[in-house]
Amino acid sequence: MHAPPSPAVAAVFEPVQTATTFEETVERLGTAIRLGLLAPGARLPPERELADQLGIARSTLRQALTALTESGHLIAQRGRGGGTFVAAAPPLAGTGEVELGGGHWREVLDYRVAVEVGAVVLAAERGVSPAALARLREHVEAMQEVGNFAVYRRADVFFHLGIAEAAGSTRLMAAMTELQGQMGELIAHIAHPAPVLAQSNAQHAQLVDLLARQDAWAAAQLVREHLEGTERVLAGLLR
Repeated sequence: MHAPPSPAVAAVFEPVQTATTFEETVERLGTAIRLGLLAPGARLPPERELADQLGIARSTLRQALTALTESGHLIAQRGRGGGTFVAAAPPLAGTGEVELGGGHWREVLDYRVAVEVGAVVLAAERGVSPAALARLREHVEAMQEVGNFAVYRRADVFFHLGIAEAAGSTRLMAAMTELQGQMGELIAHIAHPAPVLAQSNAQHAQLVDLLARQDAWAAAQLVREHLEGTERVLAGLLR
């Protein structure tokens, strides 16, 4: 019997709401793969089942899967044991979808403040389970590897998704997933010195302690401070 998917993965397969079903399906699955929510080698649900989960036509789903296969995110295997799988080495770098001109990056950062601060306040107020706190601490431990930014960034993504998961809101989880995908595009434009990453992770560790104490006010203040560092660097580079 398979274990139920995490809320973050479950949000990937929520019904598609927009009229542009092809585009949203490609974006949602592609973002999930880039963030590691759908891990390399993971098998997607059968086509009929996946189309039903997403609430889209099978023909639309086939078009989306074809686009993701051509881009190197997915591979299709025929025969017994076949299906659609996440590529062993999918493209994980940014795709340049976030427009850096015209101040659009500022809107992304504003959205980040609203989502991240809101998530941590709700998580603290509602109480984070010991198991969830343990998972957050595991991500903090993984981010001790400041010499490998790919490892650090993957753990960072799961840390912030873990906070949204702890808040207990499916819609907030979907927003955090979208946000982390957009932030990946912006973060690719800045340097990542080890001392800066270490300081950032020290804030992660402190945040877990505040969540354990259900100190929503202090947690919100810390997250706002945590986000300001990236804002200042990007303001210097992109304004």
